[in-house]
Amino acid sequence: MNREETVTVSRLSTGYRVRGNRRVVASGISASLRSGELTCLLGANGAGKSTLLRTLSAFQPALSGEICVGGRPLNDYTPRELSRQIGVVLTEKPDVYNMSVEEMVGMGRTPYTGFWGGLDDDDRRRVDEAIGLVRIEALRRRPVHTLSDGERQKVMIAKALAQQTPVILLDEPTAYLDFPSKVEVMQLLQRLARTMRKTVFLSTHDLELALQTADRLWLMEAGGHVHIGTPEDLALDGRLSRFFEGDGITFDTASGLFRVENVCTRTLRLEGEGLRRAMVSKALARNGIRAVRDGGSPVWIDAGTDEAGAFVLHGYAGEVRACATVEALLEAVGKLWPDAFSSASC
Repeated sequence: MNREETVTVSRLSTGYRVRGNRRVVASGISASLRSGELTCLLGANGAGKSTLLRTLSAFQPALSGEICVGGRPLNDYTPRELSRQIGVVLTEKPDVYNMSVEEMVGMGRTPYTGFWGGLDDDDRRRVDEAIGLVRIEALRRRPVHTLSDGERQKVMIAKALAQQTPVILLDEPTAYLDFPSKVEVMQLLQRLARTMRKTVFLSTHDLELALQTADRLWLMEAGGHVHIGTPEDLALDGRLSRFFEGDGITFDTASGLFRVENVCTRTLRLEGEGLRRAMVSKALARNGIRAVRDGGSPVWIDAGTDEAGAFVLHGYAGEVRACATVEALLEAVGKLWPDAFSSASC
């Protein structure tokens, strides 16, 4: 796919120097980031994700090792030069009032104008392009402090685009967002990487979204060891499941996603097909009952097909109850089979 390495890391150690003593957070990291790719950094709290991002952004020095951006050591850049190479979007909300979205995005032109420099025609064109790419034209005149979290995050991404850097680093860009906004931001970053050949690298705790949108993953263990690959390759070699599986969590190799593992202590016969059967099976599993097609308890359910209709519950002595909703069905199961949920451990 002709993707060029834009950031390379060799034998990198990250951490802090406190009163002359080194506190190593991660060590021995050797990896690269490539243009045209969205790469997600995953790891448990305390693994060192934010420290690594701050080090790559030159917000704090590396303890040892080397970082190269565009084939040049990071330490060789002046701050002004580096601001034309790396754009950074942090989790913290901008503490600004009475600044419009257009003015905030215009701050991305600072590396070219200087802090007090005015915007010329080319700068304004770049701001317009960034606003258009992120599709926030309707917010242009809005004060930044009046925006929702999702809208504000898009503005900060537009600011990074106006900065015209080949590399964009983001620390938890989907934190504090509702689910639709999380999806929108991740798809936006994926699109920008693809269409503009940007190197987009972000840390996130949104595992499911990362697995579905990232071109590559960095799985960061405590101590700094990093496993790198596509989500599919990391799934095939078992590293994803080893990395995240635990009590109540299992990796579904067929879908390449994680799911909650319900502990079921009862079985119940469930007839039917399609989505209606799947939803009833899901509700039963959440309550500690595994749906089976043969056997199970004397109580059984006919979920029908995907066409509209009632769920039909059959009881011990031939009782038949029609239920319009899954909630009503669960209540009926509890009445006809009193100990159905008594040993549920989900």
